[in-house]
Amino acid sequence: MKKFNLPAVSKMRKKDFLYGVATASFQIEGAYESRLPCIWDTFCATPGKIQDSSDGKIACDHVNRWREDIDLIESLGVDAYRFSVSWPRVIKQDGNLNLEGVSFYLNLLDELNRRNIKPFVTLYHWDLPQHLEDQGGWLNRDTAYQYQLYVDLITQAFGSRVYSYATFNEPFCSAFLGYEVGVHAPGKASKEFGRKAAHHILLAHGLGMQMLCKNSPDSLNGIVLNFTPCYPVSENAADVQAADLADQYINQWYIKPIMDKAYPDILAKLPESQRPEIMPGDLDIIGQPIDFIGVNFYTRLTYSAPTKNDEFYTEHAHLEPKTDIGWEIYPQAFTDVLVRLNHLYSLPPIYITENGAAMADKIEDGEIRDLDRIAYYDAHLNAVNNAIVAGVNIQGYFAWSLMDNFEWAEGYLKRFGLVYVDYATQQRTVKHSGLAYKALLADRQV
Repeated sequence: MKKFNLPAVSKMRKKDFLYGVATASFQIEGAYESRLPCIWDTFCATPGKIQDSSDGKIACDHVNRWREDIDLIESLGVDAYRFSVSWPRVIKQDGNLNLEGVSFYLNLLDELNRRNIKPFVTLYHWDLPQHLEDQGGWLNRDTAYQYQLYVDLITQAFGSRVYSYATFNEPFCSAFLGYEVGVHAPGKASKEFGRKAAHHILLAHGLGMQMLCKNSPDSLNGIVLNFTPCYPVSENAADVQAADLADQYINQWYIKPIMDKAYPDILAKLPESQRPEIMPGDLDIIGQPIDFIGVNFYTRLTYSAPTKNDEFYTEHAHLEPKTDIGWEIYPQAFTDVLVRLNHLYSLPPIYITENGAAMADKIEDGEIRDLDRIAYYDAHLNAVNNAIVAGVNIQGYFAWSLMDNFEWAEGYLKRFGLVYVDYATQQRTVKHSGLAYKALLADRQV
């Protein structure tokens, strides 16, 4: 079996470097009938939004198969499991706890801790309760305070069971994809909405951090941001400037307020109608101290000077080679973005909270010989190692994903898992990439 080839002296081969696998509630849980509807239920029910017209009502049936799935996680030999809490599963419409939903997570947490698998809990991974969206969702400033109440209640209920909390997963996707271009739930598409939603999500992050500081001061508390490095198509000054503006708009917009209590310079270039309403004290709330920053990385994009007067840049299609979802494979960008972030900001410890690839998996003789995914992981693990060698403080790495699941607007057409899921039977089969990951972890030194 093909293995990962990390350098023999790599910090990533040490036992104190944390390895895990990651999932998200809507993508795997199912059990739709035992929670409130969320924005992704509504989005899935809208014709034309999901590539295969599927939904998350059953998904991987994890709510019913969680014990089997923890067996699977344990079998890989990982140190940690990153998963998200479904807000509409644990909070009723009247704002009180849904004890049935809370019980599901308590059982999960207790079993993970019993097996010495560290729980990394994401408090928001895109599944906003629909009744809050009906009141404006992330365009409504009050949603940030509703989130604060949710965090207060659920962290009290979880007590000391959680090793690490992330307030949000990828605010960029919720704000930009959900409210600005409309390809994710709730499917709104307006440049006047994107920055407003982003600001309210970042405000909610700060309010959530205040609750975590109060209720769970001993856990590792932070946020997970995704980064898509922006490269100019040429060294032409106009292309270089376009790539910089794209980086500010796509990447720095979400980290700079947290680290520096300020938005990037591109804010001043936006028309008034596209700027968020920033109230006195907002940036101090957003800039709460964090214990770690989660970095999600998959690909890069290239940019050139704008072709239209009302744009800052022109985005180019992904280059070859690509994964099955159409994203360029360019591991050097992973090293580049980690080193650059470390240069731009005084960062807390970093965890790579998502990295992985969709590949066109095939079962042959009961096995999934996904050598293309193994090659992707090998190159990207080494890219992380190169960033560590360059001085970046990276403490752990989570593979996305534990298993194949509902891949948002792609439905079930794209597979990211280390474990193959037959959706008709719910049978799980560890792919060769999962076996390679297991072998890497088993081979670590004290």
